[in-house]
Amino acid sequence: MRLAVYLAAALLGLAAGVQARAEPPHIVLASTTSTQNSGLFDALIPRFTEASGIQVRVVAVGTGQAFALARRGDADSLLVHDTEGERRFVAEGHASERADVMYNDFVLIGPAEDPAGIAGAESAEQALARIHETQAPFASRGDDSGTHRAERRLWDAAGIDPGGDWYRALGSGMGPTLNTAAGMDAYVMADRATWVAFDNRQNLALLYEGDPTLFNQYGSLRLSEQRHPHLRHELADRWHDWLLSDAGQRAIADFTVKGQQLFFPNADQATRHGRGLRD
Repeated sequence: MRLAVYLAAALLGLAAGVQARAEPPHIVLASTTSTQNSGLFDALIPRFTEASGIQVRVVAVGTGQAFALARRGDADSLLVHDTEGERRFVAEGHASERADVMYNDFVLIGPAEDPAGIAGAESAEQALARIHETQAPFASRGDDSGTHRAERRLWDAAGIDPGGDWYRALGSGMGPTLNTAAGMDAYVMADRATWVAFDNRQNLALLYEGDPTLFNQYGSLRLSEQRHPHLRHELADRWHDWLLSDAGQRAIADFTVKGQQLFFPNADQATRHGRGLRD
């Protein structure tokens, strides 16, 4: 009986060892719904994997949730879009480095008839103030994502604390929020990449763009080896370095949807944003 138990245990151990050896090297990347929903990772990751042999398994959540995953040690790498939050994350010791990788912009979407008249606004703050004044329906992600954090900063700059029946904090990703806005005929702030890739527009239209405050920077972070020694740091560093390399930056620039470039590599960084992103 003992021999049978020993043999069974040995076989299980052998099988586990074979499975471990057979599993390809990989990292878990916590990133945003905008990078996933736009299709960017479908374009980038195969090129990285071909060059490195490393697979990237993406967990697409809001930026706040991505930070939480990294704090718990449940992700090997982080690619998000809240520069202020990223710098704070490094200062708190959760990451050793952040780097600008790419950028695009946010846009304000709403009913084509534009009942609040935001298309003629002189600034993004004024556009939001007009929505508030008219109590026109506004769909907010409300999920502590990078987009939601940027939206809240704009409301603060406009001196407005949004609330009431007209303001719907949904607690959902960008795609579902756009779907809700389409169903409600509501205004919504979105990243340009998700908007371009979004097909269920119904009566929605892009109404306001181009304010420098709508600039949207994405950063990659190296997570702390001291805080989380169990993570795949060497593999994650290769992903981080590839994103910043000529090959990674070209792959970002090459990605288009419906004929539009959606993300602009920081290797090309000028002072372009807003309308200038499309020049």
